[in-house]
Amino acid sequence: MKLISFDALRTLKFPSHTYIKPELFFRHKEDIQSADWVLFPDYWQLNPLVYGLKARIFPSLPSYLIGHNKIEMTRVFETLVPNHVPFTLIHGNTPDKANDMWDAMPLPFVAKIPKASMGEGVFLIENRADWNAYCKKTDVLYAQEYLPIDRDLRLVVIGDKVVGGYWRIQSDNGFHNNIARGGTMMPGFIPPAAIALVESVARTLGVDHAGFDVAMVGEHPYLFEFNRIFGTQGVEQLIGDLTPIIISYLERKLDEFDPTTPKRPKTGVNGKRVRIKRAA
Repeated sequence: MKLISFDALRTLKFPSHTYIKPELFFRHKEDIQSADWVLFPDYWQLNPLVYGLKARIFPSLPSYLIGHNKIEMTRVFETLVPNHVPFTLIHGNTPDKANDMWDAMPLPFVAKIPKASMGEGVFLIENRADWNAYCKKTDVLYAQEYLPIDRDLRLVVIGDKVVGGYWRIQSDNGFHNNIARGGTMMPGFIPPAAIALVESVARTLGVDHAGFDVAMVGEHPYLFEFNRIFGTQGVEQLIGDLTPIIISYLERKLDEFDPTTPKRPKTGVNGKRVRIKRAA
């Protein structure tokens, strides 16, 4: 396969490919158009790459568009699997809506800033002062039911299936599970109901590279969100190297796109030298 990468770190272990700095992609339009896959572009590159150059990108376009903020994800989850989404209210930040949401949400509840990640912009609301402070931080109000859990699941989707997962144990502050906010990773049994839910949603949406966050309340899974670019801190220790899985998926999808084309030689990963060409 002819691969072009816009993220040198994410594709460090990939087989022979060409790395292009995102801001220089205009100089390499012909190379991009002839590539089998364009890997990990920045969000701002999507329109010129997908619609202008007709590039085939990974992660998929739905992974980018739906995963861009929590509002987009929540609306889709509520449409597809409403029984697997915590009770959520989303409104523009006006005094009337802030009061309405405060009256509607049972305490405690969780408030989020829509485009935050890595556990940032997530607040536990226990009183009106907490709510008023949150309302000063965001243009869009996002309030969600607080679930009685001390851990959640991170399930990693590559292609059309869950390739592994782990538990994230709550940090000492008793609220955040995110590793970046002090949570800890723990291997353990992954409930089949959680895997089935995530795979069904990912396949329906066409999301092919994401870390899904799932809460288990008893035996019932709830979807929080997914991160298109998920942290790799400790992931490979629990799941293993994701590179061969990604390459296998890309080769399979390429055959699906053009089944009349003779199969290319399989692109080696393990035990073979990785060559990276840097475009000028």
